[in-house]
Amino acid sequence: MSRTVSISEMGDAIMEELEKYSKLATDDLKAAVKETAASVRKDIQAGAPVDTGKYKKSWSVKNMHEDSQSIDLVVHSRNRYQLAHLLEHGHVKRGGGRVPAQPHIASAEERGNEKLVDTIKQKLGGGS
Repeated sequence: MSRTVSISEMGDAIMEELEKYSKLATDDLKAAVKETAASVRKDIQAGAPVDTGKYKKSWSVKNMHEDSQSIDLVVHSRNRYQLAHLLEHGHVKRGGGRVPAQPHIASAEERGNEKLVDTIKQKLGGGS
């Protein structure tokens, strides 16, 4: 879409178009963050150890803060958060010895970071 503006109105016209782009870019970034958070939750659930299945099912995405410019999401275990560190890193047994680590969170986080960067590049036109 094109329009004719005078020299004196050019600054306002440029700012108006930049604000439109900023709004579109912000919406795309928020969508990418939400999509990635859901993907990380699914990855953690897929790799989580299963005893009763309650730990695996406890993972969710929580919206900590969202405004017009930003969004903060946290992937966490709702009611089995005490187990996350112990399972991820292993721990010492009461009578001696160790319980081996069952890593499932760190790898999902790494894949999520890579996916978020790729998605942002794709949505903003900087990638393939």
